[in-house]
Formats: sequence, structure tokens, C-alpha cells
Amino acid sequence: MRSAFLNLLFIGFLFTSCNGQTNAKYESIAAVNFAEKIKTTSQAAIIDVRSPEEFAGQHIDNAINIDWNGDNFEGKIGKYDKSKPIFVYCMSGGRSKKAAEKLSELGFSKIYELQGGIMKWNAAGLSVPSNKIIGMCSQEYNELLNTDKIVLIDFYAEWCGPCKTLAPILEQLSDEYEGKVDIYKIDTEAEQELAAAFGIRSIPSMLFCPMEGQPEMANGALPKAELERIMADVLKVTK
Repeated sequence: MRSAFLNLLFIGFLFTSCNGQTNAKYESIAAVNFAEKIKTTSQAAIIDVRSPEEFAGQHIDNAINIDWNGDNFEGKIGKYDKSKPIFVYCMSGGRSKKAAEKLSELGFSKIYELQGGIMKWNAAGLSVPSNKIIGMCSQEYNELLNTDKIVLIDFYAEWCGPCKTLAPILEQLSDEYEGKVDIYKIDTEAEQELAAAFGIRSIPSMLFCPMEGQPEMANGALPKAELERIMADVLKVTK
């Protein structure tokens, strides 16, 4: 029933946000090729352009965090050797494409951008997330429909203060309910079509998807006790 309900929400949705694009200024390459190029590049400069919070949750080995939306991105990235290969990625590709274009403007000659971001990296099975909470795009969502997982999906945005308040609470729940509930995050800025398919008009919003029965949505930075109550009532799980 869960799958049928979510599929109805998803009818007509086009899987565009996870598709990569090419640009003459840089190479946008698939996850497997991205990993292979890193492997064959001596002392590869790998730049994660997401927020520090996202970076802390999961990142590619040996990556350095330089937040695209942070202070002095150009100054920090400008310290790298422009003649050597540089690898950039984000959650789903939006920020890394902008960063790659900026790197080209700054004179970097060999720029590789991870097509589809860390989401595609995970989907390709290239790493095990260091955090139980992982990002999700349309492809991962579609795959989720065919599983029997009990799921909590957090719709958020990087600029959202209440979302940042909620984040550490979800981290705690992820640890405390490990093996019982899988928690995913959907960036409503990067995945606007997916958020629209669910009718998300305010954030944070959380979708509780039980194994049996109809999913339910909750809004706002709810306290931990209230989230646990919903998990018990809707997801039928307790610690």
C-alpha cells in the first residue's frame, strides 16, 4: 500500500535532476569514471563544495571541504595548483557545476565534476556513508519504492534555520533506531521537482513511510519526543 500511495504522488515526474550535463569548460563524468580518474591521479585534489554539515555526514575519502556558498570560495580554491587536475562534487550536481565553471574562469585547466554528485556515487556502490542519513534524488527515491524499508524522509534546505535545528535530532534518531528505520534527506533546492511532487510548501517537512499503511507528513522542527511519538504511531517502531 505504501508503494502504491507514493507512486501516485510520483506519476508524471520526470527524472531530470540526477542527469549530468557536459560543458566544454570542464568534464562532467559518471561516478565510476570519476572514481577511476581519482585513483589514477597522483595526489588528486578532491573538493567537496557542500556545507560543512553535509561534509561531516559523508564525503569521499581524502576530499577537502570548501563550501560553494561559504565565505571566500575563490580565495580558498585559488591556493590550488591550476595546472593540475582538480575534482569537484556536491550532493546532486547543482553546486559542483557552478563551482566547476568558476574554476574554469579562474584558470584551472583540468576540471572533473562528479555527474549526479554524492548521490550517484552512493548509487554506484562506491562508498559506504559515514552517516546513516544520506541524501536522496529522484532515482534513489524510485528505487526505494521497490523495497520494504521503514523510512523517514526529511525535506530540507541549506539556508533553513529550523532545518539546521532539526538535523542533530535526526542524527540521534538515526543512531538510536539503527536497523529499524532508514532516514533520508532531500534537498528541496536541488530536487525541486521531487519536492513539488510531494506538495512541499514549508520546511522542514518529514514524510513517515511505514512498511504497511499510508505514509504521513509532519511539518516543522519538532522536538525529539514528538518525533518518537510519530515513529511509534505511524512507523510502529520503538527503541
